Amino acid sequence: MSEVDELVSKILTQIKDDDSSNGSGSNLSTPTSSNGAELGRNDYPLYQKHPEKIKSPTGKPLDDITVKNIASGKVDSKDMRITPDTLRMQGEIAKNAGRPAIQKNFQRAAELTKIPDDRLLEMYNSLRPYRSSKQELLDISSELKNKYNAPVCAGWFEEAADFYEKNKKLKGDN
Repeated sequence: MSEVDELVSKILTQIKDDDSSNGSGSNLSTPTSSNGAELGRNDYPLYQKHPEKIKSPTGKPLDDITVKNIASGKVDSKDMRITPDTLRMQGEIAKNAGRPAIQKNFQRAAELTKIPDDRLLEMYNSLRPYRSSKQELLDISSELKNKYNAPVCAGWFEEAADFYEKNKKLKGDN
């Protein structure tokens, strides 16, 4: 069993334990609907409970993502990526299940979907110790805020710039 599988299993066990201790598995979530009601722990897993809410980046419903449609060319690689909306919904479920740290991870992931893969890899590499100056990290932070509307991820780069400066991990410090 992988580390992720173990974590998911542990979380599901905790959710089940919480449900049974709250009196016969009471529904802790607000029922989801088109009126924008919040998702909760009983809406997990989203793809099983609310497949109609999950769309590909090109707008295809989850039911259209099949091997047959891939083979016929009706579904391509653009359809196989997760959307920011799906990540935010997963984060909402996590938050309402008492897991705000996981919600924050989904929020960061949702922001990252807007960034082209090549640029994202460059940004990632710039976070390695001794690879960037403080100004380069702050410039990336500004790019994330202004170009990609990714304030949470931008905060990470600002934090890294300060941390690397304090701990002598900037370009030229080695």
